[in-house]
Amino acid sequence: MTMRPSRRALLKAATATGLTAAGLGAAGCGTMTREVSGEQLTSRARLPAPFRVPLPVPVTATATRRRDGGDHYELVQRAARVEILPGLRTEVWGYDGRFPGTTLVGRSGRTTTVRVRNELPVPTSTHLHGGVQAPESDGSPLDLVVPPGYAGPGSPAGHGHSGHGAHAGHMRTRPGDWTFSPGAKTYTYPLRQPAATLWYHDHRMDFSAPQVWRGLAGMFLVHDDVEDALPLPRGERDIPLMICDRAFEEDGALLYPSLDPSLTGEPGVEDAYMEGVTGDVLLVNGAPWPELEVSATRHRFRIVNASNARRYRLELEPGPREGAGFVQVGSDAGLLERPVRHDVLPVAPGERFDVVVDFAAYPVGSTVTLVNTLGTGGTRSVMRFRIVRRERETSRVPERLAGVEPAAAGRPVAERRFDFRLTSGSGGELWTINGRAFDSARVLARPRLGTVERWRFSSDFHHPVHLHLAHFLVVARGGRTPLPSDAGWKDTVDVRPYEVVDVLVRFRGHRGRYMVHCHNLEHEDMAMMANFEVV
Repeated sequence: MTMRPSRRALLKAATATGLTAAGLGAAGCGTMTREVSGEQLTSRARLPAPFRVPLPVPVTATATRRRDGGDHYELVQRAARVEILPGLRTEVWGYDGRFPGTTLVGRSGRTTTVRVRNELPVPTSTHLHGGVQAPESDGSPLDLVVPPGYAGPGSPAGHGHSGHGAHAGHMRTRPGDWTFSPGAKTYTYPLRQPAATLWYHDHRMDFSAPQVWRGLAGMFLVHDDVEDALPLPRGERDIPLMICDRAFEEDGALLYPSLDPSLTGEPGVEDAYMEGVTGDVLLVNGAPWPELEVSATRHRFRIVNASNARRYRLELEPGPREGAGFVQVGSDAGLLERPVRHDVLPVAPGERFDVVVDFAAYPVGSTVTLVNTLGTGGTRSVMRFRIVRRERETSRVPERLAGVEPAAAGRPVAERRFDFRLTSGSGGELWTINGRAFDSARVLARPRLGTVERWRFSSDFHHPVHLHLAHFLVVARGGRTPLPSDAGWKDTVDVRPYEVVDVLVRFRGHRGRYMVHCHNLEHEDMAMMANFEVV
């Protein structure tokens, strides 16, 4: 497993120029720099031809009990052997042994509790990405569910271990910062938020990247009365698409460059992959380059980029003769006020896009391919739609979707700067925020509950910036108008190389300590995290 040196050299050359994010937007960088998002692994297994596997739809969980205005679910994290590549068995670590995990469905204003039992050989922490929940249910990297008998990193006996090969010693944690739940933990989600496409995934300190790579991710859909009243596609025409990339060993096992494949010793990846790990197989709902048979009607697709590091630029080939390929109706945190039409949809790790595609624009018997124009070879095709029949159209996309709340009247109460970049020091290179590696005792901001602040993100590389708890509106990129794809309330935004992104962040729901971090999971594991505390 070796790195293509041109990419690393390119990043270093760009860094060495001394260009600052404040002085140069992404448009000023070379095209190659803009598109770098990690180093690609090459599978050793025989890979299937595209579009030979039907698109699976993840199983929806059934509540184990419903009472007191709430719903309760049980999930078991366990290893399972599943068929991903035809004819081969792959061990995954999955919620209920599935990859993706079981889809959870909640109702706005109705509390959902989820008990997660850990039957894996390592600790875990489950984060509801996009959820507004108290700190004790947020899935902090230091709040772990520990399997019986485990005594390695992330246990009461071994919690202080935090290192990254050449990057060891930069991350700091203290014994009092860790919490441990033996065997299982119940997470409480009040869901005092509008309908949205959320997802949940592992967030274990130092090991989020390899544990998500092994399968610890699933969808969490929130519904409300506003969404129910809209004539959008529903039922079998409302389909989640969890997109990610992986690479495979010859026998079908997942390929990943961990320093310790057991994930019980030294954390981190081989230095060649510190920019992020990408694979050469694109999976949708856990299937390689699948095909979906559809009627010549509108379909709603809830797109989640669950990749560790890969970014996508999605297009339809062929596009419709008239109109846009995608009609966006929702963003990370819920429905838009009005639909936004796109022919091209950029999706960074952690982002979600809720879109409608009208297959009536294509003749029955034809096919339409969802492609990633940032990819080449096997990473260009994502999946294919085959239009197989005509059916009566029962849906439409209204020109007004939801009453989206503005950030706040007047000016934000504070402005803060967060700079995401590669920093060199005596211990080697590491990914930092404001020049510092993660320290569990350090708090970079203390916003007040109920206020709005203006946060400015800058970078030297592609950094999909994610905030726990808080949602935000993108108000500027490089001092200019945001991209059309920045519309709506979000919790993750792609900050491109040498670019400044300004957001208005709303702090509501809960007081306590939360995180801001890069959602390139290898960057996160290599110290690109920071605490903020809502007071």
